[in-house]
Amino acid sequence: MTPRLSSDTRMARSWFTPAPDSLWNRFRDKPRLRVASLFHLVWTVYVFGDLAFTRTLEPHWWLVTATSFPVFLGLYALCYTQSLRWSPWLGGAAALLGFAVMGVNASAGGCYVIYACAMVGFDGSPKRSFSGMGGVLGAFVLVGWYVYSWPPAIIAGITFIALCVGSINVIYRYNAQRDAELKLSHDEVRRLAAMAERERIGRDLHDLLGHTLSLITLKLELSRRLLDKDEAAARREMEEAERVARHALAEVRSAVTGIRASGIAAELASARLLLNASMVGFEYTTELPVLSERIEAELALVLREAVTNVHRHARASIAEARVEVHGKELVLTVIDDGKGGVSDEGNGICGMRERVRKLGGTLSFESARGAGTRVRITVPLNPGDRLVTPPRGELPGALPGNQRLAS
Repeated sequence: MTPRLSSDTRMARSWFTPAPDSLWNRFRDKPRLRVASLFHLVWTVYVFGDLAFTRTLEPHWWLVTATSFPVFLGLYALCYTQSLRWSPWLGGAAALLGFAVMGVNASAGGCYVIYACAMVGFDGSPKRSFSGMGGVLGAFVLVGWYVYSWPPAIIAGITFIALCVGSINVIYRYNAQRDAELKLSHDEVRRLAAMAERERIGRDLHDLLGHTLSLITLKLELSRRLLDKDEAAARREMEEAERVARHALAEVRSAVTGIRASGIAAELASARLLLNASMVGFEYTTELPVLSERIEAELALVLREAVTNVHRHARASIAEARVEVHGKELVLTVIDDGKGGVSDEGNGICGMRERVRKLGGTLSFESARGAGTRVRITVPLNPGDRLVTPPRGELPGALPGNQRLAS
């Protein structure tokens, strides 16, 4: 191979190397969409439609078709592998190719124009994409009517199909962009929540340990000075420093336990983010009583597992959670309107039962086919679990009473 030919081969190969911002790389984590993008080429069978509808073909029909089809396939490949900003221009080139062959191979001309509108819809704002499609279709109508004298019905049919295909691409891309923005906003909310929690932990530890460690340091310094003069006083100061250190250690352990345990309020907010991201409406009607640490931590984990089951398996459109106090019992209920029909209890439900059993409570699980799923947890309240209930009123975002899911 000559150096010139080798250089041309490398250049041609580089044209079809996927660019970082190409449509092919956008589907890097979605292999099914990559396969679907190749499946769309099945509609190029209409390029050879004249073989089915025309008995005799001119000799130059074969030449035009054999020349234009590889060119179109190259434009289609470039549209997927090159930067998306080139897709409208590649769509325009496909439209020009269709205009050029319409007089010889009418099926190929119409097919190329339809694909051209699809390519134009790959990039740009919806307004820009529809403007580009309008330009392509306007030129197609003029060329088909004034140059090739096509029947109005055929022109209208191809125009309608091309507009529908291009509009579907624009709508799909717009929805995918909105989903990506929504995911970014959720990630930002989580990041800000984590940052606020870290700042709170830092303040708590500073307030908790700053004064205590300073006091221990002063007492130890004083005991060192008194050691040779008054041994009894020095011993008292060291005993006092030891008592303060033990007290500080107990406070640190209590603070760490509180940090590790996620409260029910935090779990409800996290559940709303999770379910809303998967297009499941999540509402909660609760006065959210202040619970003892013993119950708060366990019920928060039970609630997390119940919401995770809704997210993964329920196929629901709406879900609801309620925390209520009935006499000397606390009741947590999670309901969804999904497919139901769950008969086997997996590891998630078994883990929930174990946590509820540790609290001395019971868990009932109802999942009729087609009627959604209802999980009800009942926990007895001991005298040490006395509650402080906020003023009556529904939390922000709660369902009005007449819109609650059926219990």
